[in-house]
Amino acid sequence: MKQAQALVLERQHELNLREIALDDTLGATDVRVAVHTVGICGSDVHYYTHGRIGPFVVEAPMVLGHEAAGTVIEVGDAVTGLDVGDRVCMEPGVPDMNSPAARLGVYNVDPAVTFWATPPIHGCLTGEVVHPAAFTYRLPDSVSFAEGAMVEPLAIGMQAAVKARMTPGDVCVVTGAGPIGLMVALSALAAGASDVIVSDLVDDKLDIAAGYAGITPVNVTRESLRDVVAARCGSDWGADVVFEASGSPRVYDDVLAVARPAGCVVLVGMPVEPVTLDIVAAQAKELRIETVFRYANVYDRTIALLASGKVDLKPLISETFDFKDSVAAFERAAEGRATDVKLQIRVSDG
Repeated sequence: MKQAQALVLERQHELNLREIALDDTLGATDVRVAVHTVGICGSDVHYYTHGRIGPFVVEAPMVLGHEAAGTVIEVGDAVTGLDVGDRVCMEPGVPDMNSPAARLGVYNVDPAVTFWATPPIHGCLTGEVVHPAAFTYRLPDSVSFAEGAMVEPLAIGMQAAVKARMTPGDVCVVTGAGPIGLMVALSALAAGASDVIVSDLVDDKLDIAAGYAGITPVNVTRESLRDVVAARCGSDWGADVVFEASGSPRVYDDVLAVARPAGCVVLVGMPVEPVTLDIVAAQAKELRIETVFRYANVYDRTIALLASGKVDLKPLISETFDFKDSVAAFERAAEGRATDVKLQIRVSDG
């Protein structure tokens, strides 16, 4: 254990940038990474404002952050494929590779997975982290540290597109234009969608979405999502894939209504309130319903997609804070400004 400067969530509503004892033991299959950039995720903010997410409760001081990129500064004796000086990003969830879930290839739902900044696991908003080389990925020269720190949320969008089993030319709907909704929309376009209709209540968010070719914004306070989809797909048909990314329990009637018969609904957003789902409406269309929990086996492809230039995340980075201003960055994130998509913290300039 060593003392390291980190952004520590002491308890609900209390953050400090201070020294904390962190395990820095480098195993044979690990790498040590000097952290450069960390994104602020909605889950980080939720722990700050609520002190818990479902069964995960902050009961002891915890370092926040799980969207990170940096530079390898040390490698374990058994590590191959990564070298000191490599620019990397890290997949924050590490499973038990001997578990049944890992053997099935769905390691994201391994009950034993350890995930940065999920109690009681410390996150990465500190100067250095030790991480398994198997979950550390080299960044191409064309991908910046800031973009590398966006691989994690984009991987959720990629997971959603993979679960949808999309076909080129599909018409898609995304409910919710927050950070994850935008990542889902961009992933759907990259997967071959001909059109992506994105709905939300806030014009500022929809204006950001509308900046991308192929995305049609719909403000549901002024127009009906059902009418927009009917105009695009036909009154007796619907969208091939509907992604629910808002987490609002009030969108589910529209989600089922705008999906075409035998279409697919992918549930990405996590409601904090109970949801009423019309099972018969789903059965009458024989909808295929898929769910998303984080991601598995998509990180390398997400990086390749960024490197190709087919997805541009730079417009989504709203502001970058210095490490010394980390508490202010979280206070800003907790405000929930409509014009903010992704706030990031630059931990070092290395």
